[in-house]
Amino acid sequence: MILARVDGVMVTTVCHPSMTGHRSIICQPLDENDREEGPPILAIDPQGAGLHERVLISTDGSHTREHVKDPKSPLRNIVMAIVDEKETR
Repeated sequence: MILARVDGVMVTTVCHPSMTGHRSIICQPLDENDREEGPPILAIDPQGAGLHERVLISTDGSHTREHVKDPKSPLRNIVMAIVDEKETR
């Protein structure tokens, strides 16, 4: 799982058939202090996250391929949850 911030939506005119009908978003991975960590990643978003919201992304490609119902899909990342607030201890 990766904590990330939604930075934008990707719109394409040509894409792999398994991406058709699925919302794709550009996410910036974050560290435990909400600082940017590494390059942005692409994920499909069945949760409907908004711009600048924090999300949890699964990098389990098998779960993503199961969601799009295509065992040969190149997709790997999927938004599993929208993070409401950060828990402090």
